[in-house]
Amino acid sequence: MSTTVKITAAEVNKLRQATGAGMMDCKKALVEAEGDFDKAIEVLRKKGQKVAAKRADRDSSEGAAVSKINADQTEGVAIVLGCETDFVGKNENFLALANQLADVAINYNTKEEFLAANFDGMTVAEKLTEQTGVIGEKLDVTAFEKLQAPFVGSYVHINKIAALVGLTSKVDNADVLVKDVAMQVASMGATTLSYKDFDPAFIASETEARIAVIEKDNIELGRLGKTLKNVPQYISMAQLTPEVLAQAEENAKAELKAEGKPEQIWDRILPGKMERFVSDNTTLDQEQCLLDQNFIKDEKKNVAQYVSSYGEVEISGFKRATVG
Repeated sequence: MSTTVKITAAEVNKLRQATGAGMMDCKKALVEAEGDFDKAIEVLRKKGQKVAAKRADRDSSEGAAVSKINADQTEGVAIVLGCETDFVGKNENFLALANQLADVAINYNTKEEFLAANFDGMTVAEKLTEQTGVIGEKLDVTAFEKLQAPFVGSYVHINKIAALVGLTSKVDNADVLVKDVAMQVASMGATTLSYKDFDPAFIASETEARIAVIEKDNIELGRLGKTLKNVPQYISMAQLTPEVLAQAEENAKAELKAEGKPEQIWDRILPGKMERFVSDNTTLDQEQCLLDQNFIKDEKKNVAQYVSSYGEVEISGFKRATVG
């Protein structure tokens, strides 16, 4: 290696701008490459590979979640650029890199295609390796979600959760609707659109498990002299057949009769009792089904009812990418 090559501040700055590496690392790379700019980039890349190899077993449990919607709002992507510490995850340069990567990701349908895509003359995977060397922490794309629909919108919560929502059509104020529902997805963590998507075997096993947990809790609550939890018969609307609902109504009428309530006022009391029965016996839907959840901005209605207030439009799908 020659020691006579003079490296100017302008050359160091150019390499720094191209790679994001520190000033001293850039100067050393240029000296090692005898002033050759492309070779200096390769030197820095190899440094990144060495750092990446050393940190391969580290967990990229922190990072930044970002989203990107295309110009006509028919496609959206949500990615998580993972790192090892929250300190790096909140760094402005790291967040800028995450958003630059999302600008590339919107053009691809899978994580594999995205990692192989061009990013400033190298692949995205190579860029992650390079930046691992620059930052000194393992960088990785830990989540990649793509959504296509006639209208797509997104919501990002403090760079920790990115949600995408698709609509079946573009209606008036679609941007407000899609953002509100994306906020719901981010905050309430639904796993599916409707209770109709559940497999009957899953509902059966989940019902058994949930009842067992409540009954166990009630043993301890009873021992302490506290109010016992309600033990539901069911946990999903999928189980509330017309026969089940008819029987629940008969039971409610029997209760009203036993309480001595005049029959002429039953019609005013029964709707509330039936509404409570449905609420008590659809806990799985309320937790995991987007359309069946209480709407976070108005808990008097569910998400399906909120969406229907915008006219002839439905939710076609949603995606959620989270840090950690």
